Amino acid sequence: MSRIAPKPGTYPVPEPDLRDGIVSHTLRRVSDSPLDHAVQEARDALIARQDSSGYWLFELEADCTIPAEYIMMMHFLDEIDAALEAKLCRYLRAAQDQHGGWPLYHGGDFNISCSVKAYYALKLAGDDVGAPHMVRARAAILAHGGAASVNVFTRIALALFGQLPWRGVPYIPVEIMLLPRWFAFHVDKVAYWSRTVMVPLFILCTRKPVAKNPRKVHIRELFTTAPEKERDYFRRKGFVAKLFLAADRLGRLIDPLIPASIREKATRRAEAWMLDRLNGEDGLGAIFPAMVNALEAMVILGYAADDPRRVTAKRALEKLLVVGPSSAYCQPCVSPIWDTALASLAMQEADDAAASEASTRALDWLQARQLLDEPADWQVKRPGLPGGGWAFQFANSYYPDLDDTAVVVWAMHQARDSARYSGSVRRALDWLVGMQSKNGGFAAFDADNTSYYLNAIPFADHGALLDPPTSDVTARVVTVLARIGRPQDRPALERAIDYLRRQQEADGSWFGRWGTNYIYGTWSVLMAFAQVHSGSADPAVARAVEWLKRKQNPDGGWGESNDTYAHGLGASGHFPSTAYQSAWALLGLLASGEVRSDAVHRGAEFLMRTQQADGLWSDPSFTAPGFPRVFYLRYHGYSAYFPLWALSVYRTLTRRGRSN
Repeated sequence: MSRIAPKPGTYPVPEPDLRDGIVSHTLRRVSDSPLDHAVQEARDALIARQDSSGYWLFELEADCTIPAEYIMMMHFLDEIDAALEAKLCRYLRAAQDQHGGWPLYHGGDFNISCSVKAYYALKLAGDDVGAPHMVRARAAILAHGGAASVNVFTRIALALFGQLPWRGVPYIPVEIMLLPRWFAFHVDKVAYWSRTVMVPLFILCTRKPVAKNPRKVHIRELFTTAPEKERDYFRRKGFVAKLFLAADRLGRLIDPLIPASIREKATRRAEAWMLDRLNGEDGLGAIFPAMVNALEAMVILGYAADDPRRVTAKRALEKLLVVGPSSAYCQPCVSPIWDTALASLAMQEADDAAASEASTRALDWLQARQLLDEPADWQVKRPGLPGGGWAFQFANSYYPDLDDTAVVVWAMHQARDSARYSGSVRRALDWLVGMQSKNGGFAAFDADNTSYYLNAIPFADHGALLDPPTSDVTARVVTVLARIGRPQDRPALERAIDYLRRQQEADGSWFGRWGTNYIYGTWSVLMAFAQVHSGSADPAVARAVEWLKRKQNPDGGWGESNDTYAHGLGASGHFPSTAYQSAWALLGLLASGEVRSDAVHRGAEFLMRTQQADGLWSDPSFTAPGFPRVFYLRYHGYSAYFPLWALSVYRTLTRRGRSN
């Protein structure tokens, strides 16, 4: 059983040691003041980006499927903003890679689904198929099997435009809404992002509308076999997958026999479910794919163009746009709660009057956005549990998430005037503990969302239908449970620690579900273990520390590619150092008592050396998966607050060692 410190701190206090070598060199660096200068510049730059109401919001960029789908949506509805379309197309053209297609993240391999959508969007907008960039894209797509090889979501989009037959997409009738919860499939058994995307899709795939497509643009040239003759749209292997495919074929056979009254009842239930969660101008699920499907479903259901609900749904999509002077892209969602909580933690570590004031304004803003008694989907599994979480976006009341909630609680408990947030912290901790899954871990949005057999259904070729517990989210919850140390939370804390021990990889690292990748997962768990263990004396911590040291680059930084999601720890190639991943590694090492190590010193030097003139850092790499191997994100804020956080902790610990 794991030992829990009664009053844990985040970072071990270094013993005084002023011998020549690494330690004294580190202390000289502090007194020379480049570190002070770096922290102050980063702090000032971050404060300058804080909104007057208290929150931080940085851009959240995804791959080119999102701007491509925005163009496709405009042509589906025949509501084309020509100026916006031209800017979106410039963004798409600029993102085309040397391999001729489009990757899922900066520097990634060719992706067939992203490339087909980008090509189609450009052609819809009027790009000549004979233009060099279109010729290159078409050749790359055909070389990778053509448009029939795309994933399910892309095939549904193409079916809506009449580019492939509906037999090329899974059978997902709206009558699914009438299935009981005990049935093998039910919307409550899949992740929040899956259900919000699927419910409006049930309507679309049942009604089978055809996009208005005013210019009648097709992409038959992207198929190696004519789409109506293609017989191999479903290529999944395994007994369970074949069983679901057989059920899929049976469903298509009996579909004409479904009474119209049953279909109408199911449609109205899906419509009501969608409208209940429409979420104002923040949109269904506050995520782009669900929001697009909701708008298109409303159009198909006959909502007039001036219907307030349809107007609001479209406005929610428009608010995701990032429009520049010459190009534009669409975000998959926005991240104000996450950005604000993490930036607040960085400010607290900077630990001066200006930083403290900025953090307090942020926490006051966050406190007002706690979700307490609102209806929510997590209540299906935990019907008697009072609310207390935070969402990821400005508003998403049906879907608070545990990761954001834990980070907000961390910042509130660590605040100078923590008493002002005590009620919020108590409600949040009660909710977090109540959301623990049976295996001891914590997931992002739900408890026990682990019906793994559902990943074999034809709709789930992306492998991200579920929301099971993960090491990084569990580590964040462990961090706050241990920091605050309520006696009633001890059983949940012990089970969570045991879960983390079981999840450690053989090489000492932890997988990162919501950040790239093993560096993120390892940092997350080391921060948690710092609350409950004595550092390197713990074998799990020692193995993780050694792994981080082995992964340090010659320039002193750390880097890791999203390639590791497809190829694991064996992903080949050199991963250039990034500021945000270097900050994660530094924070993990510092939390494990490594303040005197050469690895920590060189990591801090890397961050100071790569700081920009504006006080921040930047990197084009994508920082996190939305869904591993399928969808990736670039949090622009990660290069702003994580390096500041790491350098501030480094400064505090080295000075603390000097003063002892």
